[in-house]
Amino acid sequence: MTGQWTDARARQVLRAMFDAAVASAAPGDAVLRHLPEKPKGRCVVVGAGKASAVMAAAVDAAWADVSLSGVVATRYGHGVPAGRITIVETAHPTPDVNSAAAAQRLLEAVQGLGPDDLVLALISGGGSALVCAPAPPMTLADKIAINRALLHSGATITEMNAVRKHFSQIKGGRLAQAAQPARVVTLLISDVPGDDPGVIASGPTVPDSSSWADVEEILARYEIDLPEAAAAVAAQRQETPKAGAFASDVRMIAAPSLALAAAAEVARAAGVTPLILGDAIEGEAREAGIVMAGIARSVRAHGLPVRGPAVLLSGGEATVSIGKAGAGRGGRNTEFLLGLGAALAGAPGIWALACDSDGIDGTEDAAGAILAPDSLTRGLSSGLKARAYLGAHDSYSYFQALGDLVVTGPTLTNVNDIRAILIA
Repeated sequence: MTGQWTDARARQVLRAMFDAAVASAAPGDAVLRHLPEKPKGRCVVVGAGKASAVMAAAVDAAWADVSLSGVVATRYGHGVPAGRITIVETAHPTPDVNSAAAAQRLLEAVQGLGPDDLVLALISGGGSALVCAPAPPMTLADKIAINRALLHSGATITEMNAVRKHFSQIKGGRLAQAAQPARVVTLLISDVPGDDPGVIASGPTVPDSSSWADVEEILARYEIDLPEAAAAVAAQRQETPKAGAFASDVRMIAAPSLALAAAAEVARAAGVTPLILGDAIEGEAREAGIVMAGIARSVRAHGLPVRGPAVLLSGGEATVSIGKAGAGRGGRNTEFLLGLGAALAGAPGIWALACDSDGIDGTEDAAGAILAPDSLTRGLSSGLKARAYLGAHDSYSYFQALGDLVVTGPTLTNVNDIRAILIA
């Protein structure tokens, strides 16, 4: 069976699966399928996320006959013209001064509206950093310090966003609260495990289910020290809006499960049996790689839990716990692959791809990478020791040296990570 699978063919099928997954989450098409009834009054479009500019452009084109204005924040390099809707670019994953300015513009845009007006919120992954309005007396520097500590702690995206909401003027439903009495409709592209609307971009238009008790437990678990001003906010324990505080019309227009289903269709067309392991896999990226290596070996040796040729598909958002020692270059997808490769130790007939659907793995310029059966051997021939790079959290550099990075540029959508392990 292995002889039928050349390296070139395996790579081509893996890349086709990833491309199909990304295409399934095309923001413009998804928005048009879920637009609400046009308002009697004005429509104010607000939004934040890596896909939100493309979403805004689709709304502007579709509703040419509606009195429409608004402002949407997206990541640097992800902006597109959106007609009457202003697009601002800010920083991700760490907010900057433009993130703070964008948050204030969104809050100002929803002021003074009436019950006949509509606030259309276009929310996608990445919005937590892209709009940042620290709760007084906090400064942007205070919020950045907390954000960096969370990113390095190994906390899950749900935990990080619970903390972010409680130190913000805009997250955790506060944007929708500011828009009252206007009707608020939220169109969401999910990038989080479980598709919880309150977690995506920290839920600026969604009632918050987390509490200060949750925040305090998370900060204690990960030993995160608060800046003085943030500690003052915590002492006040002012809660975010909860269920019933305002009407919430939330529409999920694209999600990781749909992306994995699209990848599975490509696999079937290539004569490969897909097994979707789930779209909400979390945990340490390298440890997830070790677990997946065990499953791939079982498929290869015993035809369990599926007979080859097969592909193990999964999504979600793993974490990389860096610690205070710092790290090299890389993101959770390349770290997953390096952990997988070290555990497979050159097992024949197994290839893998792991990429972030937004085209950016971590803070680098690659979406992820491809692992081949000979990756570790090729690395050693060039003096590269996979476990050493893994220990230094320098997975990007490893796959860059092999020439196996997957570089797409910004895809202008985001349904989280796509992982595919092909077993011949």
